Amino acid sequence: MSETHRRKISVRRLVNPDGDFNVVRKGVSKFDWDDLYHASLTLSWVKLFAVVGAGYIITNIFFAFLYLTAGNGIENMREGDFFDAFFFSVQTMATIGYGAMYPKTLFANLLVAIEALLGLLAVSVGSGLVFARFSLPKARVMFSRIAVVKPHNDVPTLMFRVANERQSWILEAQVNVSLVTNEITEEGEAMRRFYKLPLFRNQSSLFALTWTVMHPINNSSPLYGITLEEMQEKEMEILITLTGIDQTVSDNIHAHHSYIPTEILWNHKFVDILSKTRNGKRSVDYNCFHDAIALEELGVRS
Repeated sequence: MSETHRRKISVRRLVNPDGDFNVVRKGVSKFDWDDLYHASLTLSWVKLFAVVGAGYIITNIFFAFLYLTAGNGIENMREGDFFDAFFFSVQTMATIGYGAMYPKTLFANLLVAIEALLGLLAVSVGSGLVFARFSLPKARVMFSRIAVVKPHNDVPTLMFRVANERQSWILEAQVNVSLVTNEITEEGEAMRRFYKLPLFRNQSSLFALTWTVMHPINNSSPLYGITLEEMQEKEMEILITLTGIDQTVSDNIHAHHSYIPTEILWNHKFVDILSKTRNGKRSVDYNCFHDAIALEELGVRS
């Protein structure tokens, strides 16, 4: 599949392979000042450091001009020298206090007191944001790049793999799978409908290695009798949500993924990744985690 074709497909999907939602929001602000804390946590590290750095420089420039208006209010500062005023502001905000320059008038002391207070608040808020971002529980869950459909106990079954990339366990892991499809109501109204797909097993008390999630496509399944062409025509998408409790941080984690019709291989099976070492230990080969093989190549009746 060409890269251009992949990009066209990724635009139509609701959830990207990395778990982010592929939705353009119109009529709402991307950065809400009324929810500044949450907005700051959702920024990328690069954007967060850019915002903090820009605020730091702008604030010091502002106080530098105020110190310049103080005239000779700062001892040992060259008169009218912007850089002396700027770096004195930096020393004040960071409470470095080298002592070469210091305030000697009431106005300059008031400016120093105000800037020192703002500096303490800025350090507290900045440290809190960085700590909050580091402490956010995140799942390191790997989904297979493809899903397959193959018979299981003589029933066509949709399967995909999930793996826990951490050494620790995910406790009480649960998987929910939904089908998203376009439908036309009897009144001729186009709707995007969600259908829950029942699973053979949707919960794992101790999720440590891999998990093959299976949905039987029987006569009660929304996928029953559906062909690949119909799935593409109705822009169907399989949405997956995995939740659980991380053993290390004892906090809830979640992961999202989706499969579109071109990522579902019919009459294929996943390559076996479980084996045993010479000393009898179980081994998992993640190098073959995303690999599948056609049933006809194995001589298996589909």
